[in-house]
Amino acid sequence: MSKKQWYEALFENYGEKYDGECFTQGTMGECDFLEKEFGHDKSLKILDIGCGTGRHDIELAKRGYSVTGIDLSDSQLERAEKKASEAGVKVKFMQHDARNLPFRDEFHVAIMLCEGGFPLMETDEMNFEILKSAANSLKTGGKFIFTTLNGLFPLYHSVEEFCDNEKGEGNATYRSNTFDLMTFRDHNITEFTDDLGNKKTLDCNERYYVPSEITWLLKTLGFSKIEIFGAKLGAFSRNDKLTTEDFEMLVVAQK
Repeated sequence: MSKKQWYEALFENYGEKYDGECFTQGTMGECDFLEKEFGHDKSLKILDIGCGTGRHDIELAKRGYSVTGIDLSDSQLERAEKKASEAGVKVKFMQHDARNLPFRDEFHVAIMLCEGGFPLMETDEMNFEILKSAANSLKTGGKFIFTTLNGLFPLYHSVEEFCDNEKGEGNATYRSNTFDLMTFRDHNITEFTDDLGNKKTLDCNERYYVPSEITWLLKTLGFSKIEIFGAKLGAFSRNDKLTTEDFEMLVVAQK
């Protein structure tokens, strides 16, 4: 059996701890933004790519939306199912690889928040396959809303310092970051304790994207309208122009 990639190993037995991480605390505000983008239309079919523990799906289901959440991780999906059951809502959770989704022209909206697979893949081609899968899943006129790492940020800031400042007590730590200007990949060592109390150390690498790259990639996939904003945790807004201060960018694209 081939060695697991870092993003596969990271999400094993990490469902509960994941929900406590600082970057998962903006669910309500993010769903408020999504609802505005949906036009509060409860008839829409929504796909969440890389849904993790289902935090956006469950909140949207509480608000009356029909959501399908897909993820690669067993333990994340198990936690999502448990949380949905406890919340008394129905969400369709399925295990799929975001690079190869089985859906064709099925959904009105696809969301992919907090790096739901993209841009964690080991090659640019694999990351592109995720965008392509999302595009294929959408109906004509469908909307794709996602966040990704902002390549403008590491040109002006230390990623390691940013992650260190953002983390809370007991959260994962990121060290020895090296940002490669030729590939726009950040290589780091992530240390965390999983739900079973096991301490883990992983060599990770993530791809940062600049706005012009994202625009070009989405245009090649048939998206006609592409808008990019700064992504503020729990407070997404069309009023936030993307700057070098934003660690993530928020992308809204329409087919």
